Amino acid sequence: MAKLLLLGFAVLAVLANAYKNPYYAPGRSVNVHLFEWKWDDIAAECENFLGPRGFGGIQISPPNENVVLWTYDRPWWERYQPMSYKLVTRSGDERQFADMLRRCNAAGVRIYVDAVINHMTGEPPENFGTAGSTATFREWHYPAVPFTREHFNWPHCVIDGMDYVNNAWRVRNCELVGLKDLNQADEHVRKMIVDFMNNLIDLGVAGFRIDAAKHMWPHDLQIIYNRLHNLNTDHGFPANARPYIYQEVIDYGTEAISRDEYTPIGVVTEFKVGLELSNAFRGHNQLRWLDTWGPQWGLLAHSDALTFIDNHDNERGHGGGGGILTYKDPRPYKGAIAFLLAHPYGEPQIMSSFAFQNSEIGPPMNSRGDIISPSFNSDGSCGNGWVCQHRWRQIFAMVAFRNVAGNTGINDWWTNGFNQIAFCRGGNAFIAFNNDSWDLNQNLQTCLPAGRYCDVISGVKTGNLCTGKTVTVGNDGRANINVGAQDYDMMLAIHIGQESRL
Repeated sequence: MAKLLLLGFAVLAVLANAYKNPYYAPGRSVNVHLFEWKWDDIAAECENFLGPRGFGGIQISPPNENVVLWTYDRPWWERYQPMSYKLVTRSGDERQFADMLRRCNAAGVRIYVDAVINHMTGEPPENFGTAGSTATFREWHYPAVPFTREHFNWPHCVIDGMDYVNNAWRVRNCELVGLKDLNQADEHVRKMIVDFMNNLIDLGVAGFRIDAAKHMWPHDLQIIYNRLHNLNTDHGFPANARPYIYQEVIDYGTEAISRDEYTPIGVVTEFKVGLELSNAFRGHNQLRWLDTWGPQWGLLAHSDALTFIDNHDNERGHGGGGGILTYKDPRPYKGAIAFLLAHPYGEPQIMSSFAFQNSEIGPPMNSRGDIISPSFNSDGSCGNGWVCQHRWRQIFAMVAFRNVAGNTGINDWWTNGFNQIAFCRGGNAFIAFNNDSWDLNQNLQTCLPAGRYCDVISGVKTGNLCTGKTVTVGNDGRANINVGAQDYDMMLAIHIGQESRL
């Protein structure tokens, strides 16, 4: 009996971890959300930038047909109102999608699909999808899937604000902002969703972000996940690899639904990370307290957490996004992302945005509604209305830092007792932050071999020269570290592979 119990626990442990490996190519890390990019542009970015820079993966916008909302001037959220599971959107068609997957996987960059499987559309004035499909909204009839009234949750209801606090049943069975709520317990619904996701897996995706996961029952999701195919070995994935699944569950600890209900079946988006690090790097909390960063802060276990500062919702103030740092506050934002990527906790994702003033506005587009591709400036930054945080030196340099740090832990933590901190990642990398109003000027342990190193934040290594700061490490591993209170960036980072010979 004891042996059977142990075997049962072992099986449960395997199932719990089956969907928690992103299957990055060796030596890579970090998932970047290329929000609303076109498939052809993503393929080129994999080959020209993300692959060479060591990025691990990309979260893409929903690839299936959505309703066209001209009344709202094509807002970003039209992508979250499905009309069918046909792979036709403003980002491209199925042929372009498959070509992107082939090219990105060949470049060592994995693709994760934002999967909208909780609902279909609301009831917009328009009735025309990006693949030409139509629906009868008030009859809950989507013939292109097909879905009919019997495939949605009944009785009809719409989530009220207080439901989040005290009524988990309504949060999972009623409509989210009027979007037609699918019943994932229905066998036909499950089959349509599984067929859609399996088609994407067979084409070469590595996994999924599950949009609005807390609006679906964990048991129903688990059944769907367990019917998914293994990842396609033709795209370089190992045999029997299960898709990486990270589930959108916004949980700040005050609601009827807990993120802990979803960790047994996949990874969960840890929204508290962005909230806490935004508070710290805005100066609302002292950096010295980050010495215990991780689960001791009330965060998910390391293996359960998809971590980020901002995403497409909270950078617009949605989803508990008040106070979240975004590209609009570049200095503290870069500092928070640098800490996110320097610290080993969680599986990090960074946001890559288009510029906006109106939080509803969609991506840069022409008069026909076509998405305008990013342009690239001489310094590598983006134009045509695209922010492209992943191309900011301070961010892509920290992706390389994380890759070099590898599986090492935190050691030789230092703080001045306020908002100056520094730490090593094993003997591979060192970083220092200064969020005080006075200069950081200290002789600190870097844990690196003796030599001269280029600070990857203030510049790059060109040949044997540093275009930014140079740090000289002595035989004892110590170096004079200077981060001025008025410096352009609040951090300095060095690591092996960035030695200057001059």
